[in-house]
Amino acid sequence: MNLTRFILAILAGGIASSFTDWLFMGDVLYKTANKHPEIWRFPGGVGEAKAIAWSAPLPFLTCAVFIVICSQLHIHAAVDTFKMAFEIWLMCPLPLIVTNALFMKLQPMIAAAHSLGWLVKLGMAALAVVLVSS
Repeated sequence: MNLTRFILAILAGGIASSFTDWLFMGDVLYKTANKHPEIWRFPGGVGEAKAIAWSAPLPFLTCAVFIVICSQLHIHAAVDTFKMAFEIWLMCPLPLIVTNALFMKLQPMIAAAHSLGWLVKLGMAALAVVLVSS
């Protein structure tokens, strides 16, 4: 694997994933569908800069690990990488988000948006693998 392409894929996938986080899990959603604001650590978003700073590198980590795993398993075809992204989504974020929604005051719309956001994020990582492999 070419190191330059690997780094560019991580950057592109991480930036795209960051936008999906903002779109599916960010302010737009909470301003319209937040029935239970008391469950969030920072009501109204006040004081959340430190949490954002700590979480900002995570989309890049997700993409990097996905690319490395695909490389180690010799998964490079677009169909296979997107299939793996979907399978990881079914295995990890989807069950966690659904379980959290069942036991916390997390609205179904927010849980659905978070779940879809993770699917798109993993899709961005799959796209990054395809770009590195081509």
